Amino acid sequence: MVTEIQKGGNCALECSSGTILIKHPASTAIDINLTAFLLDDSGKVKNENDMVFFNQPSDPAKIAQFKLPVDAQGITIHQIDFSLNTSTDITKIAITLTEDNGIGFTDLNLTAEIHCNGNVTLLTPQEFSSEKGIIVAEIYSRNGQIKVRSVWQGFATGLAGLCERYGVEVDDKPEPKQVEKVSSNISLEKVSGKIDLSKGKKAILIEKTPVITASISWDSNTDYDVYALVYLNNGEQVDVAMFGADGIPSLQSYDKGVVHHCGDVGNVKKGLFQRKNNTCKEEIKIRLNDTIKAVVPVAYSAQSNGTGSFHKYNVSMLIDNHQGTEVNIPAENANKDNNIYTCVPGVITNTPDGVVIKALEYYSKPGSENRPKLKMGSDGIVDVLMDEGAKNDYK
Repeated sequence: MVTEIQKGGNCALECSSGTILIKHPASTAIDINLTAFLLDDSGKVKNENDMVFFNQPSDPAKIAQFKLPVDAQGITIHQIDFSLNTSTDITKIAITLTEDNGIGFTDLNLTAEIHCNGNVTLLTPQEFSSEKGIIVAEIYSRNGQIKVRSVWQGFATGLAGLCERYGVEVDDKPEPKQVEKVSSNISLEKVSGKIDLSKGKKAILIEKTPVITASISWDSNTDYDVYALVYLNNGEQVDVAMFGADGIPSLQSYDKGVVHHCGDVGNVKKGLFQRKNNTCKEEIKIRLNDTIKAVVPVAYSAQSNGTGSFHKYNVSMLIDNHQGTEVNIPAENANKDNNIYTCVPGVITNTPDGVVIKALEYYSKPGSENRPKLKMGSDGIVDVLMDEGAKNDYK
């Protein structure tokens, strides 16, 4: 059954769990972000965990779960799954949009729909102009029943106005790495410049440029190799490596250079964070397109190379978008076990809003020469499963 409600109208939902989809024509000129605020009876969030968005894709109770936007046939689809139990102290979920390129929602054909137990509720779209933020809908509990209200209210102040409305503290003081913040560890804006991203820090969003270089460097006293695992939107994994693995041939370039292994580039010009002397480096060139979900660079040293730890040889990864942004991920938590042969410094995720970079610093089991395996998680994020892929060929 399909139900349509006008602005200001409300109706009951068939169940407490469902999905809200917001769609608009795909465009590189706009930067649309979907955020859910989880509210109690006061109409405010209890703490920063009650703000769900790309960099915090779920609250602890999984009342709302953010899914990365997808582009399909020229349409960008934003999604949040919800499960609002009437017994919880969260009584309302505010579904909001922001436009963060300063253009606003002028002439943007927005649609919103809620899918719940096989039924669809359409929220009649409204026209907007220069507004930078919109409350699209409210999903709320009333007298033991879950309902939805079509709101479509615009805000000229964008995210700052929404945060103020819902009780999220915004640090207005600019910082060199983050323009606007909700807390000390939640980034809401694209970052730029020279960034040191250690394990445990929140993922960051950088500008998507025509070519992004991921380079892994190490002290020259040992022989590491670099390869890239590419996760496609159709669920396939492609291994870009100068050497093969069990059942996987070597592949220097995927899709005519979309992901290309440049080989050993030696002591060429380094980024700000990479070591200048006695350093080896291999590079992966990445040209992100709509087929790619994520790229995971991997540092590897075969047993045949002899022993040597990632800690001892100072392995680090630098991601450069060639337009002023360099992100360094050091392997600073590596232990001194000489029998660990694989390190995954981080994951590079392709989104319509930009490139999300998250520090992982994962290591293989001692003695394992198996590659990692990539798998799509239930939260829409690509997971890296160490030691579950094919065994590397001896070189």
